[in-house]
Amino acid sequence: MALLTIAAPLVAASPLSVRAQAEPSLGLTTLAQTTLAQTIPAQTTLAPFSARYAADWKSINVGTSDLELKPDAAPGTYLYTWTMTARGVFRLAYSNDVIQKSWFSVIADHVRPAKYRAEEGGSSASIDFDWDSRRARGVAEKKPVDLELNEGTQDVLSIQVEVMLDLRNGNLPKTFHILDKDAIKDFVYTEEGPARLRTALGVLDTVVVTSRRVGNNRLLRMWFAPSLGFIPVQAERSRDGKLEFAMRIKTLKR
Repeated sequence: MALLTIAAPLVAASPLSVRAQAEPSLGLTTLAQTTLAQTIPAQTTLAPFSARYAADWKSINVGTSDLELKPDAAPGTYLYTWTMTARGVFRLAYSNDVIQKSWFSVIADHVRPAKYRAEEGGSSASIDFDWDSRRARGVAEKKPVDLELNEGTQDVLSIQVEVMLDLRNGNLPKTFHILDKDAIKDFVYTEEGPARLRTALGVLDTVVVTSRRVGNNRLLRMWFAPSLGFIPVQAERSRDGKLEFAMRIKTLKR
């Protein structure tokens, strides 16, 4: 089973797991994105929220996925957390929760990640973004990481919030640079248009966005709700047109 982490909203693929093979587009986000439309004014303040999603692997429920956005200690900084909890027999394979965290600030309506941490069983990642030297340094799955940063580079979790902001402002780029494990990869984003979606929160008007890594046959499709501040309410990852993983919102608190 491959986990969806919110690398494009909701979540793209779990950047840690040797078993997980999905990739960020938020990961299921990623697996992975309170009324932001109302809470991202000129000063770009973000209101805290927490959302829970049902996680399905090939139409079989495998657990839950949680997203939480909250202010960090320093003014203007935030912590975004994604947690994947397996259930039933899938708990045997994934006895530990998959946890990813991204600390970031918002500058001129764009997310600037500061550090990223992730854990899944014995695998882990710890990356710090040094924007003064334009380097990302740390360790991912026991491999050293030291990469040059281009302006706008995101981690597999912060990309979710960046996409939410871009949709809100009507300027979603076609390509993003995303730090995934020990490499920076290019992902192509496409805004497909509006769609009305029946959810546990009711019928919502959404904007559909797809994400695909250049040269890869996996596609992440995400549904963002403008009335909820462009929080992602659904995400599906498919390969060659066949659905692999899906996340659908169950509850939202803000």
